[in-house]
Amino acid sequence: MWQSPEPLLFEMSSPGRTAFSLPELDVPETPLPNDLVRDEVDLPEISELELVRHYLRLSQKNFSIDTHFYPLGSCTMKYNPKVNETAAGLEGFARTHPFQPEEMVQGNLELMYRLQEALKEIAGFAGISLQPAAGAHGEFAGVLIMRAYHLDRGDTQRIKMLIPDSAHGTNPASVAMSGFEAVEIPSDQRGNVDLAALKAACNDTVVGLMLTNPNTLGLFEEQISEVIDTIHACGGLVYGDGANLNALMGVARPGDLGFDVMHFNLHKTFTTPHGGGGPGSGPVGVNQKLAPFLPGPIVNRGADEYRLVMPEKSIGRLKAFHGNFGMLIRAFTYVMMMGEDGLREATLNAVLNANYLKARLEKVYPVKYNRTCMHEFVAMGNIADSIHTMDIAKRLIDYGFHPPTVYFPLIVHEALMIEPTETESKETLDRFVDALLKIAEEARNDPDLLHTAPHTTPVTRLDEVSAARKPVLCFKG
Repeated sequence: MWQSPEPLLFEMSSPGRTAFSLPELDVPETPLPNDLVRDEVDLPEISELELVRHYLRLSQKNFSIDTHFYPLGSCTMKYNPKVNETAAGLEGFARTHPFQPEEMVQGNLELMYRLQEALKEIAGFAGISLQPAAGAHGEFAGVLIMRAYHLDRGDTQRIKMLIPDSAHGTNPASVAMSGFEAVEIPSDQRGNVDLAALKAACNDTVVGLMLTNPNTLGLFEEQISEVIDTIHACGGLVYGDGANLNALMGVARPGDLGFDVMHFNLHKTFTTPHGGGGPGSGPVGVNQKLAPFLPGPIVNRGADEYRLVMPEKSIGRLKAFHGNFGMLIRAFTYVMMMGEDGLREATLNAVLNANYLKARLEKVYPVKYNRTCMHEFVAMGNIADSIHTMDIAKRLIDYGFHPPTVYFPLIVHEALMIEPTETESKETLDRFVDALLKIAEEARNDPDLLHTAPHTTPVTRLDEVSAARKPVLCFKG
């Protein structure tokens, strides 16, 4: 069993040691309320230096986009430029508070307004709300907007949302939370929405279609115009899952394609931090007929000032205050630095990198749909007897790479979903390919090496099912 070379935090505890010191009180001492005092917690007593070293050591055991290639398909782990952090830390932004009156935060409101306008231009929409606090939150907002639109017209019989089997997993959840029924639409042999099945499902009970384009197979919907026209013909709306906008920005605008509503993942496409449960940001964009239903407040520009307003038929607030403002600063910084040409170049490079990896790997790791991909592709990990995708993913850790997304989408057997993004060099991609090819060789010659991987980490292969069903949440067991 692996043993830590350094003492554990509780083992270093010594009575009287402290990692902080407070100045003498210059006000009367007041006892803490009893519910804030928890003697039974038994926290370790250690010095500041020991505490710093403990958390730094923990951080160094982590994979991150700043330390390793992180090819998570669908999740788009692209580099977060450090200039974004500088901008978000500027005193004029960092020291403001949402309770301040609007006349004191005109700079903040101008940034939000300009970001709204930029996202409108990038995606081809008439209105934008920056309210939602995550991609799934924006997705939920989009479905609520669709519901509000139909109810406003008296279409109370519309209860079914059509969702392709290549959609993101959060789509059905958003539908259920909105009180609708999710209806799955299969994919055809080329990875597109099956048009015959779509047309058969369309009637006056359909709220709309939730379409991820490019889809989770990394493929552009080849019959996008006919798909959208089919939904519109039965009175439905088309929701665009904008999680894969990194494959379109600067090249195609979802609004121009006919999408009625779409959420943006600022952490995927616009370089704000991703992972760890947040902070996130998922603005939602709409066409002209849906603009009155946007969640608010949104920022309007008057003759000489910016103001927060609620749209006429707004679905209401989705979050306290005005969205995750720090993330909005970071995204705005990225958009302004890249400009139209830079955003287009990022898209082209993301698509190029994905197709380069696919071309180098597909003879060893089969790809189900033999098409040019967009920003990501889905290979299959069943490359040798007794070898599964999870074995390959775990072995990649030994080679210094974070594994790609595994077992998603569900319509690909032993899925290995790879997205390099535009920010990785050819040298990094080649090292990644070399590692995967070496692992394929090991799978044929020494499969047990994969079955027991990883071998170089503090903790090796875990029983993940038991960990999920019987979690141990206390350090002392």
